[in-house]
Amino acid sequence: MKGRAAVIIPAAGSGSRMKSEVPKQYMLLRQKPMLVHTVLAFTRCSIINQIIIAVPQTHIAKTKILLQNHRISLDAVTVIAGGRRRQDSVRAGLDAVDAAIDIVLVHDGARPFVSTDLIERCYHETVKSGAAIAAIQSRDTLKRETSNHFVESTFDREGIWQAQTPQAAQKKLLIKAFAKNHDNDVTDESTLLEQANIPVRLVAGEQTNIKITTPEDLNLA
Repeated sequence: MKGRAAVIIPAAGSGSRMKSEVPKQYMLLRQKPMLVHTVLAFTRCSIINQIIIAVPQTHIAKTKILLQNHRISLDAVTVIAGGRRRQDSVRAGLDAVDAAIDIVLVHDGARPFVSTDLIERCYHETVKSGAAIAAIQSRDTLKRETSNHFVESTFDREGIWQAQTPQAAQKKLLIKAFAKNHDNDVTDESTLLEQANIPVRLVAGEQTNIKITTPEDLNLA
């Protein structure tokens, strides 16, 4: 199977951990809003046929202006209203995907350094396996805490991966996973797919594909 691909970029969060009045996706990173960097990464990728950005309802017009100011054609990008939760934004994006699309990728608006190579590897693995996510093997020892912040136990690092994005699936499988979820809270698309008993392949991610969540992350970027 070869398929036409769309990417949904959920960017409707408030970014409360950034401690800024400006939503983090609009904060400047190397003289451009963070979201612009993310969108440009997908405009450079020839396998992507449709780009959908889910933003706060109040920021739709602002987002369109930002894109145009950075020479991103609105013919190439669809800007929609996102939801309260990430999964609500992805669901809204899925509803906006063209009928001709076969593969849907989801990528965090706050991961501006994703490479074309990683996007393409996630796409090709999804074509082959049905669903795939970018992830990196854990380098650190992971601890579970007690309710009063003592160490309860230690995880075996072997076989532990930290999820990144893109997370991708054949469109029909992602629709099926949403239908089976019954609106339960999930933090990523892989969880949706896993709960629907849909196998998800791991694709080696990149250490540079960081998610910018805090002021410290922004300073490092």
